[in-house]
Amino acid sequence: MADTDARSEVLARIRSALGSSPAVPEVPRGYRRADPARAGDLRLLADRLEDYKATVVHTTADGLAADLAAALDGVGPLIVPPGLPFDVPGAIVDDGTLDAPALDAYAGVVTGCAAAVAETGTIALDASPGQGRRAITLVPDRHYCVVRADQVVQSVPDLLARLDPGRPLTLVSGPSATSDIELNRVEGVHGPRTLVVFLVE
Repeated sequence: MADTDARSEVLARIRSALGSSPAVPEVPRGYRRADPARAGDLRLLADRLEDYKATVVHTTADGLAADLAAALDGVGPLIVPPGLPFDVPGAIVDDGTLDAPALDAYAGVVTGCAAAVAETGTIALDASPGQGRRAITLVPDRHYCVVRADQVVQSVPDLLARLDPGRPLTLVSGPSATSDIELNRVEGVHGPRTLVVFLVE
C-alpha cells in the first residue's frame, strides 16, 4: 500500500509541476540519410545477411525463376502469400484460414519484402500483397525472401522513411536465433530456422 501511495504522490507532483498544458519540446529529426542507395549497398547487405547465417543468392530478374526452382527443388510443401508477383510451381496460396499447427506442416514460405537495410542486414515485411500475414513468415521452418535492388536502402532512417507506420511491420535480420546465458545458440525458436534471400540485381 505504501508503494502505491508513494507512486501516486510522485505522479501528482509531476502533474503539478507540468501544469495543465505543458510545453512539448520539438524533437530534432536530423537523421543521417543516404537514400537513394549507393552502389556498394547490395554488397554490404549480402555481407550482413551472411554474417547472420542467412544464405544469399545473387540473381537477376530474368534468372530469378530458375534460381528459385533450383533452391526449392525437393523442398515442400510450400506456401506463398496472395499477390506474389511471380509463380512458385506447386505452392499453396495462403487464404488466411490456416492456424499455426496447420502452417507448421509447410516446409517453407516464399515472399517478397517491403524494403531492406544494407547497414544492418535487415529485411522489412509489412503484410502487403506478395508478403502476406505475419504467421506465414514465422511458422514454417524456411523463409525464401526475394529482395529487389531498388528496395535496398542504406540506413534505418532511410527504411523508416519508406515504411507505412500504420502497417503491421516485421523486421528480419537473419534466421531466428537466440542464446542462453551460456551463449549456446539455438535457431528456429521464434521463427524460421533457415533464411534464403534472393537478391535481384
